[in-house]
Amino acid sequence: MSTVVLATGNQGKVKELSNLLAQHAIEVVPQSNFNVPEVPETGTTFVENAIIKARHAAKITGLPAIADDSGLEVDALNGAPGVYSARYAGENATDTDNTDKLLNALSNVPTAERTARFHCVLVYMKHAEDPTPIICHGVWEGSITTEKLGEQGFGYDPVFWQDEQQMTSAQLPRDLKNSLSHRGQALALLVKELAESV
Repeated sequence: MSTVVLATGNQGKVKELSNLLAQHAIEVVPQSNFNVPEVPETGTTFVENAIIKARHAAKITGLPAIADDSGLEVDALNGAPGVYSARYAGENATDTDNTDKLLNALSNVPTAERTARFHCVLVYMKHAEDPTPIICHGVWEGSITTEKLGEQGFGYDPVFWQDEQQMTSAQLPRDLKNSLSHRGQALALLVKELAESV
């Protein structure tokens, strides 16, 4: 079993990635186990932020690192909240604060124009100076509801509608969500890349 540090403090992401990677004999350890401080996400793209986080975690722990940067892109809001998804309603915003702000911003937008997608960029760095990190990008199309539905998941899941399933991602069974989601897609690509590079 190889160990990789996951550059996030988000317990939802740690749990989701741990479940997905355990079957590939990769143990995911959150950076908090090593007292790695959060690093400012100064990038303007998901790719830049993921690289910043992976490099920081690898440098401090000396272990290979996986970092993800993900967010929600809403067409009617010109791509917002985008890279600011986690802090859309402010620096210490909760999931509820963020989803409430989003629903508010879309209050006058008709259903047909509420298209959106989740993006997830996963970066794997063998070490802090890795000049060729593995970068994988997953995209999950959907739309934004007018109210929150479902108790599963985290973040914007209760307002992210899946037309094919006729439910939000917060109502999907976990296994189905993992196979459909932006993070699931990016992780499937990453696992494939890691298997080929070993």
